[in-house]
Amino acid sequence: MVAGGGVGPTLRREERRLGCGARGSESGAMSRIARSYAYLLPGLPLGVAAFVVAVAGTSAGVGTLVVWLGVPVLVGVLAAARGFARAERALVRTAGITLKAHHYRTPRRWWSWLADPQSWRDLLHAVVAFPVHVITFSLAVVWGVGGAGGVLYVLWEWALPRDDEPNGLFGLITGVDSRLGEIALNTAIGVVLLLTLPWMLRALVAVQAGLVRGLLTNETAALRARAESLESSRRSAVQAEAQTLRRVERDIHDGPQQRLVRLNMDLETVARRLDDDPERARPLVAEALAQSREALAELRALSRGIAPPILADRGLGPALAAAAARCPTPVVLDVDLPDGVRMAAAVENTAYFVVTESLTNVAKHARASQCVVTVGVDDDRVLVQVRDDGRGGAHLGKGHGLAGLADRLAAVEGAFDLVSPAGGPTVLTAAIPLVGV
Repeated sequence: MVAGGGVGPTLRREERRLGCGARGSESGAMSRIARSYAYLLPGLPLGVAAFVVAVAGTSAGVGTLVVWLGVPVLVGVLAAARGFARAERALVRTAGITLKAHHYRTPRRWWSWLADPQSWRDLLHAVVAFPVHVITFSLAVVWGVGGAGGVLYVLWEWALPRDDEPNGLFGLITGVDSRLGEIALNTAIGVVLLLTLPWMLRALVAVQAGLVRGLLTNETAALRARAESLESSRRSAVQAEAQTLRRVERDIHDGPQQRLVRLNMDLETVARRLDDDPERARPLVAEALAQSREALAELRALSRGIAPPILADRGLGPALAAAAARCPTPVVLDVDLPDGVRMAAAVENTAYFVVTESLTNVAKHARASQCVVTVGVDDDRVLVQVRDDGRGGAHLGKGHGLAGLADRLAAVEGAFDLVSPAGGPTVLTAAIPLVGV
């Protein structure tokens, strides 16, 4: 009795588990079929549009190269092919397929578009993928609609016209006019089509996605570009560090070092006069103390510009508030950072350096009456914007502080943008990535 009572509930739980597993499997199969159709069906109109633009545009561009009109035409075709390629990659992801990386060169002139290998691969895909889209679309529709129509043939076969000759597929094969045989044959074909539909859709998706992998991805080029970017970032980091060291050396030489030399001379004078005229040595001691205080204050100011203790102890927000309070130009500070969450030290140091260097430039050159500093987090980046109402005209001249900012941001793979028309306002924007820093 005890054993029987234990086995019954266990079997019922197992039956429920198997039932849920079967329903989950069916739901997963239907979901895969839906994703496959969501990928295959929109592929045809996209492929038709890409094929027409690619063939017509390339023909027009090549045909007019002799009068140089073909260059902008080809550039436009490559740009359109790039857009179709992006749409194709996005469509592949609807089928749950992950693609490898690809790489486009940054276009600077028209000729750079023509020299980009990935753009030509996009154009080739637009031409080659057209017949593939036609075939995959047709087979997907025939397999799905044919399977459903065959299974439901018994419900709509009455509407078909009939005559005295053998009718339908069964009659064509056997030469016998049998309505029951026609229903049985079409139903069997429909069942076979529906049972093989998941495998057929999987094969069609694999063919179409394989073409995308072959032409619209290029992991080797992406890795090479990544390596070049990292090498450029390393050079920028070295250059930024060298500029910082030169600036600190110059500031120490012009400030604390001169005061320490003066302090040393005053102390030597005091030492000579202490024995013969102590009263005249007293003001020299007071002056030496003042010189030491000023040198200490300048050294503290220099240390705040490099790595202030408040930044390490309390975070970016309080450090920026202290920097804004020291600026001679009135500063409106808007900091929106996650509460209680510290970012990586490299991120906080870079953001602090961007703001302090920008405020220094505003105080020295902008002749502004107000400066607005905005700092916030957007997805996986820290966005820093410094805006002043000064005279404008700032530029990234070599050896200037703004060039050092650009190098410092490049070292952490950040982005830098400067808008400073003559007459102002000047808007400096920096984006510092949180990932990989």
